[in-house]
Amino acid sequence: MSTTEAPLALGRSFHQALVAGDWDSLRALLHDDATWTLPGDNTISGTADGADAVVERAQLIASYGLDFELLHLLVSRENMALSLHNTAHREDAVLDEHLATVCRLRDGKIASIETYLSDVPGMNAFFV
Repeated sequence: MSTTEAPLALGRSFHQALVAGDWDSLRALLHDDATWTLPGDNTISGTADGADAVVERAQLIASYGLDFELLHLLVSRENMALSLHNTAHREDAVLDEHLATVCRLRDGKIASIETYLSDVPGMNAFFV
């Protein structure tokens, strides 16, 4: 297996678990001490500490009815990132953002996630 195949497979599995709402599979991809940091000042902002908190964060985000469109899977020498276009609609708000979800890997699992957003004010307005 090439050095990029494992991170690419991990990225695909992360996205598939998120889209399917397969929280057990998502949890299996994470180290126990995994973290997920998002910008902004809203209900999903800040850092989720620990794998269970990361899964709870994913569940909360998914509960808003997001479409997680995967644009690209990106790899570096040791890590991977998902380039996503997230959209969702509510009666009083629309979410339409591009983001990079950067995953730092350790021993074949996700150790930390940091999300970079194109529209933090839009995210703040949507995730009230």
